Parts: sequence; C-alpha cells; structure tokens
Amino acid sequence: MIRKIIKINEEKCNGCGACAAACHEGAIEMVNGKARLTREDYCDGLGDCLPSCPTGAITFEEREAPAYDETAVLAAKRRSVSAPVAGCPGARAGAIRRETIPVSGKSAAVASQLTQWPVQIKLVPVNAPYFNGAKLLIAADCTAYAYGNFHNDFIRGNITLIGCPKLDEGDYAKKLTEIIAGNDIKGVTIVRMEVPCCGGIENAVKRALQDSGKFIPWNVVTISTDGNILD
Repeated sequence: MIRKIIKINEEKCNGCGACAAACHEGAIEMVNGKARLTREDYCDGLGDCLPSCPTGAITFEEREAPAYDETAVLAAKRRSVSAPVAGCPGARAGAIRRETIPVSGKSAAVASQLTQWPVQIKLVPVNAPYFNGAKLLIAADCTAYAYGNFHNDFIRGNITLIGCPKLDEGDYAKKLTEIIAGNDIKGVTIVRMEVPCCGGIENAVKRALQDSGKFIPWNVVTISTDGNILD
C-alpha cells in the first residue's frame, strides 16, 4: 500500500540515538552507529521521532510500504519486557547532565563523573556530538574496579570508552581511528592494568592515533592489580 512513512538520511545522522528512544513502536534501531528504520510495519507514520532529531536527518515520504501492524508492535513490547532485542536502549547514545550531590549527615554520596552513554568501545557511535572538543579516556574495564578513585581521577572531564582486549572479539584500532580522525579530539589518556593482555588496548590506541594522521597529546597510566598507579 502507498502510505506516509519516515525516511532517514544516514549521511546526516550523527548516531545520537534520540530518534530510537523517541520511537515508542520500536521501528528504529541503531545499526553500526546509525539510525535505521528496521521495521516498516512498526512505523505508524505519526513522526514522534522527527522533533527529537538534532540534525534533521528524518523526514516523511509517501511510498509503497507494509501497513502499520499495531498487533505486532504490542506483541514486541510484551516480549521486550523479558528478553533483550537488537538496538536495545543500552546502546543508545546520549549525554548525562550531572548535579551536585548534597551532603547527608556526616558523609556525602559519591557522585558519578560519567557524562555520556554508551561507554563500550564496540557500542559507541563514531561521530556522537559529545566527541567534539573532547578529551578521551580509553580504559581497560578492570581499571575502574581496581582503582578506587577512578571517577574523580580519570573519568572527570573526559569522554569515557572502555573495553577488554582479552575478552572482546576483534581489534579496537579501526573504530578508534574513525573516532579520532572524524572528531575534534583534544587529548587521549589510556588507562590499563599491569597484566600483559592489557597491552592490547594500549597498542590499539597508539595505532589509532598514528593512523588518524593527527598529532594529539596522549599518555598512558598503568594500574597494579592491588589498585595503585605504577606510572
């Protein structure tokens, strides 16, 4: 049937994930850092996603498309309560606004310093708005558990990317190269554990810096298994 349906311009899409979050029907998913209309029969053509897009990548068009299937949408929502689906909210990018945590009694709550989501290298979009003018913290995921003041000493003021070169499949270098080359990155801090396998994340960042063709200040911090800074 011919009907009104959304159209996503992937060249304009910055991968922020706002449209996917705004689509109550689940018709839009983030695929390789870009928004994509993956279920045409889930799109009701009302355009709740349009005003959420900061780059104007979403428009309406009239074309041949499956009819809106409200029954299927409701069934998918029921399934999502008990099982994760592709393009889950955990992969949607977004900034986090922090407020001061008030003191309660004799102790104050320890505030998170994280200012963006997601943090996994494999999930983060390569051209999210928060990369512009950012300093990157690229850390092995164990470091935050080993070093007690990780948020205040490392995450504060940085955009955080984490990974485990031993457990994750593939190499981070290509994606990190795209992030560094395609954004105005001001500096890079690498935080790794002292264990040999953590050399993988350090080497990936060094290759990415070299392949990006940019001259960006960077440094490496090594954390011992007992939670101390070694260098």
